[in-house]
This record gives sequence, C-alpha cells and structure tokens, in this order.
Amino acid sequence: MPINVKSAGFATSIQDLGRPGYYHLGIPIGGAMDRFALRCANILVGNDEGAAGLECAFMGPELEFETDCVIAVTGAELPPKLDGEVQPTWTALPVKAGQVLTFDYLRAGARAYIAISGGIDVPEALGSRSTYAIGALGGIEGRPVQNGDALPIGKPATATAGRTIPDSLRRSIEAPAELRVVPGLYWHRITDTSGDRFFDETWKVAPEADRMGYRFAGGSPLDFVEREAPFGAGSDPSNITDACYPYGSIQVPSGAEPIILHRDAVSGGGYFMLGTVISADMDLIGQLPPNAEARFVRVNMQTALAARQQRADRLNAVRALFA
Repeated sequence: MPINVKSAGFATSIQDLGRPGYYHLGIPIGGAMDRFALRCANILVGNDEGAAGLECAFMGPELEFETDCVIAVTGAELPPKLDGEVQPTWTALPVKAGQVLTFDYLRAGARAYIAISGGIDVPEALGSRSTYAIGALGGIEGRPVQNGDALPIGKPATATAGRTIPDSLRRSIEAPAELRVVPGLYWHRITDTSGDRFFDETWKVAPEADRMGYRFAGGSPLDFVEREAPFGAGSDPSNITDACYPYGSIQVPSGAEPIILHRDAVSGGGYFMLGTVISADMDLIGQLPPNAEARFVRVNMQTALAARQQRADRLNAVRALFA
C-alpha cells in the first residue's frame, strides 16, 4: 500500500546512499546530503542502512499512510506530527493506516530525513533510487516529490517502535560551524597572506546553497599570485586548465566567494580548487541553512583520517544500540 503525498513540502526528494562508480562519466554519487542521518533513520525502523527515504529541506511534507508502518525522522530538528500531535525526532514512531504525518516549524539544521519501514520502493537507476533531478535519474520519473504522488513501500522487516538514539550520538551544530579543510594542489595560486586570511575570517552560507554546492559569503576576496595563464585556461586568475573535482572541493570563482561542491556536483571544470572539505564534515554542510556562520579550519591528512574514524565509531555505536 502506498503513501500519499498531500503536500510535497520544500525540495523533498527520494534519496538513499547514492550511486558510486559513475563520477568519471559525469554522474555524481548523489544520495543523502547527511548520510549519517539517513543511516540512523533506517536503523531505527529496521531497514538496511542504504534503503531509500525522503530528504526534505527547511519544511516537511504532508503524508497520508494507507498501511501500518514504523517511521523515523532524523537530521534537522524538524519535529514530526501525527494527526497534529508532536512526536520526537530520532525515534521509531508507530503509524496506523489512515494517519497523516505533518511537521512543526524548523528548530535547528536544514535537512530532515524520513525513513519508513520497508523503504521507498521506486525502481533503481544505475543501482540507486536516489533522485538526481538534473540528470533525470532515480526517484519518481527522475524528479523531486510532487503533490499527489503515491510513494510505493517495500516489504518491511521487523521494526520496533519506541527505539531512540540518545542525544550523545546525535551531532550538534555549533555556531559558527567549523569545516575542516585540507589545502589542495592549487594552493600556490594564492598569496600566503590571502590564504591565512581565508582561515581567519568568519563566513556565512549564501542563499545559493543546494545539493550541487554551497556558496559562502562575507569574507575577503583572495589575492592571486601573478602568472601567465596556461594554454587552455581562461584569463581570470581563478581559471585553470580543466581538471577533475573531488567531492567537497572548494572553488572560488574570481577569488570572491567560495563554493563547496556537494553530492550532486559536476565532476570537473576550469576553476581552481583552494582545498577540500574532509569527508567527516560533508554531512554537516548539508545541515547549514542560509546565513549560518562557518569558519574554515586548516588540517592535514592525518587529522582528516582520524576524523573519518571518529565518524565511523559514532555510527558503530548507533548500530550497537540495536544489535
């Protein structure tokens, strides 16, 4: 029995953990911007961690259930309501056929994840159900969720209502947020003074922040080292001969406003990369709303690997709660 979408909310899409293996062809990994939150939601309702759920930004959808199930809402603090009664986040909630899920106003964060026991069972595209709207892949006909959609649900495994993830295992968002960065191959393109200033200043998330990338504003423009533009590069000092872009890479077109490439980003182009946000902090970026303050913190590869291990340890602690 499907779930009926009475109102789609804002930027609501079907997402799982993405479609790795096609980035060299220009198809990004996609998937949930906050992978930890989606994994936790699926764990709570007894799904495989990579099952497809809903990602919504800033406001939630209105869903009518035609069958009994268990749901969980994680990520942003966007309190769910069943038939108007506010329910806790990061908790497995029982839902009866005929009940309607809505949401209270956003308290913290930017993106919430809704997992449903059984997962959303739309067809896979290149091994994933994730919506990649620009490429018209995954989801429902390759597009975000719309009013009137019926979301098919898979056969649920055993799900225990009432399970919850304690606050100590949920990541809090500090202000300003700290985004750790490993300087990149093109660091030499800017002056030392300019590079130090980039890390010293506080930036704000600009309105142009979505699944492709997050723009930051409010800091000082970068100063470039003079050069003779190489063959194939544009005349702007931020241009390079086309190169591959890693996830989390920081472009600064014309040296003005940094852009962090995220899950649906392009795989290459002609802007230099200041550095790369470490993998452990990519989920955090997806929880920053416009005007949120952030600081960039210079780290080395050793610190990046240690942070990745800490993230894995946190997820293992969540798994252990329900093993």
